[in-house]
Amino acid sequence: MPTITEPRELFVNELQGMLYVEQKLADEVLPELQGQIKNTEFKQDVQEHLEETERHVANLERVFELLGEEPKADKSHAVDGLVAQHDKVVKNIESDELRDIFNAQAAAKTEHLEIAAYEGLITTADSLGEDDVKKLLEANLDEEEDALKSVQKICKEMTKETAAV
Repeated sequence: MPTITEPRELFVNELQGMLYVEQKLADEVLPELQGQIKNTEFKQDVQEHLEETERHVANLERVFELLGEEPKADKSHAVDGLVAQHDKVVKNIESDELRDIFNAQAAAKTEHLEIAAYEGLITTADSLGEDDVKKLLEANLDEEEDALKSVQKICKEMTKETAAV
């Protein structure tokens, strides 16, 4: 990694990490998660978020274009850590209901990571006067916040149903 000496270089570096996160979610994590889920509402929610995540990738690629940069993904240890932790635990859960609850909790953790990253990127885009970039990032953030609310609602419902049995 080259030395980072200016806010714009730091911004591009953070965008590269976010591109990695969104690509990994779209290409690997969400399709795999969808295959594990039994709850119909949750499965549909993940499908919708997969489609949104594909838009997020396209928006980030457009951000790079607006900045005159090559869209390059840079490994994110944060998302890789969440995936590794998920994979370690999920294989030890025997019931479909508990697995769905755990998967919803894992999805919420990932949404929090994405929301925090987008908030930081938006602040930087604003400070750099990159208004068109900021709008694309805000569009992604809005969908991430909606996805978090949705998965939290579904998780709460599944937990209540499972606990009532």
